[in-house]
Amino acid sequence: MHSGAVTKEPQYHVLPRSIGRIASVTGSKAILLLDVTHENDPRNRADRPEMGTLLAIDTGNATVLATVSALSVPLPAHGNEQEIRIAELGLVGELIKDAEGKPSGFHRGTTTYPTLGDRVRFATKYELQLTYTGNEKDTVRIGSIRQDSSIPAMVRVDELLGKHFAILGTTGTGKSCTTALIFRAILERNPNAHIVLLDPHNEYATAFGDRAEVISPRTLQLPLWLLNFEEAVEVLVGDSERKGEIEILQDLIPLAKARYSIGRAQDQQKIRKPGLEGSKFTVDTPVPYRISDLTNLIDERMGKLENRKDLAPYRQLKTRIETFVQDGRYAFMFGSVTVYDGMSQVLSRIFRVPVNGKPITILELTGLPPEVVNVVVSVLCRMAFDFALWGEGKIPVTVVCEEAHRYVPLNPQMGFEPCKRAIAKIAKEGRKYGASLCIVTQRPAEIDPTILSQCNTVFALRMSNDRDQAIVASAVSDTGTGLIEFLPALGAREAIAFGDGVPIPVRIKFDEVPAHALPRSTTAQFSQKWQESVGDESFLDAVIERWRAAGVCGQLDASAQAQLFAEAVSLPTGLSRRSTDAQVAERVAASAPPREAERQPFDRAALEREVSEFTSRRMPAVQQTVVEQQPTPAPSRADQPFMRRASDIQRSPTTAPAAPPAASATPEPSEPAASNARLALRDRLLRRGDIPR
Repeated sequence: MHSGAVTKEPQYHVLPRSIGRIASVTGSKAILLLDVTHENDPRNRADRPEMGTLLAIDTGNATVLATVSALSVPLPAHGNEQEIRIAELGLVGELIKDAEGKPSGFHRGTTTYPTLGDRVRFATKYELQLTYTGNEKDTVRIGSIRQDSSIPAMVRVDELLGKHFAILGTTGTGKSCTTALIFRAILERNPNAHIVLLDPHNEYATAFGDRAEVISPRTLQLPLWLLNFEEAVEVLVGDSERKGEIEILQDLIPLAKARYSIGRAQDQQKIRKPGLEGSKFTVDTPVPYRISDLTNLIDERMGKLENRKDLAPYRQLKTRIETFVQDGRYAFMFGSVTVYDGMSQVLSRIFRVPVNGKPITILELTGLPPEVVNVVVSVLCRMAFDFALWGEGKIPVTVVCEEAHRYVPLNPQMGFEPCKRAIAKIAKEGRKYGASLCIVTQRPAEIDPTILSQCNTVFALRMSNDRDQAIVASAVSDTGTGLIEFLPALGAREAIAFGDGVPIPVRIKFDEVPAHALPRSTTAQFSQKWQESVGDESFLDAVIERWRAAGVCGQLDASAQAQLFAEAVSLPTGLSRRSTDAQVAERVAASAPPREAERQPFDRAALEREVSEFTSRRMPAVQQTVVEQQPTPAPSRADQPFMRRASDIQRSPTTAPAAPPAASATPEPSEPAASNARLALRDRLLRRGDIPR
């Protein structure tokens, strides 16, 4: 037999010698009386157990596994006396033996307890592999165990995600890298996942590369009508004590939804029939409505009031709405060129249906107005639960909540209550419908304990705060309490993992994340950066440009708006963004229809020109009134063209002159313009032959 021969799996029948015997058993704990050893014998030193070491106790048909939770010497020896050394053990599970006496599988919990006098030994490598690795089909590797670096640390994906998990640790301990590592491992095994990651620091885009759909404040589209009533009140009113404005919104939002719905049905007469307005819509029904309809309804109500004192809440609400419409930071919510039912497009992009090679959505929150960040998080978490609920669990969704203490704080006076309820609903009920939650925070003591208690798996990185350690200790079972003592002394890339996602409580060392996939959360190297002088005018200009650009959110160019509009009315979308002015002029000049073999694919620039030309035909009457200065009454909002801001769209050379300021202030289209625009666009495209009949 060759001495260098290596077996494929460890010898399960080659057992190490025992190190002591059981002296006490109480419930899930036991006391081990260690054998007396000679201090100078190196072999005996190797047999001494350490904190967290996994030990084995043979009990007939099973091998009970226990972790060392405490070591002590009750009575120190004096002179030649022998010391009594004991170890406290936590019983974590057992390995069932088959007919041949070979361990066949690991089970949590203990059915056969050790008896007094049973010998205790170190677990073999085979037993460690069987315990920590388990069924590799349902697990992914995230690192190695501290006791033996050759044994991989695996997590059970279904248990990890299905019952929620948390990543806790002091700032700078590697929470972002841990989050990236775990989800990269999950995506390697599950390429068609559906993950939404809330990124408050814009640090995760580099961690997932091409597999991530990154939504920044500039590309975010979350129209106001997707918000429920509480979220809309938080945005439009802001103060829950302003009851008058809240009651106005409660009355008028359903009417605005009904007006949009009837406008789409091209039945404008029905809106004047009493009893029909808002009868089938509530303030929380997720159907579109126009801001212009809402302000028109406010004007109508103001015109019916006789007491001027009652006008104040109407004026304040209207002024606030108009301020949001003109504020570029809120363009992702108020800045759409036209209103259409694009809920399917919003859900498709956020929840990756279909996946299209990008199983994770990263929503970058930096740059959003601080006043609405909690509202955006509330909308996304609420939609995640409702999507899983009404999808009947066919598409499970995971929401990763970074800096969770911002959104679910312990202090009831802080945070946004609907946001708390949305996250709590996922934590409490999401498991039934396929909505899971990942909580990442550096202050577990400041998080609502109701949320944290629902996380059945916890990865605890280094912590030094006593309150934070107490919170983690309260979530650990009795068998893993000894490991909590390691929290202040954990090294880099180390964590204590416990819960349903791992076989037993264990101290692990995470694998390294590749350099190109590291999140942008590295601690600044002050001593290195301060060795050279950096700072000229070009550097400052670049800083100022990025600084100022951060305050402009969601302002998509006209071609992007045209693409979304085309998708909503089932028109084919184009190949690229708007070309240069010269290319646009060249396309306009070539107005003759091409031969069948020369027809070019439909693009967004063409659609934009159609929208612009159609709009220009609706504006001459208003322009003529302004030029001739006739003493006729100003046109109503319902008669104004549907483009909110003409300056937001780069008009082609053939477009008519821009409308006067009075006509361009309308943020949304009127009902006839919205419905007729779609029909006119489709007829034009059919005549040109760009889309099939």
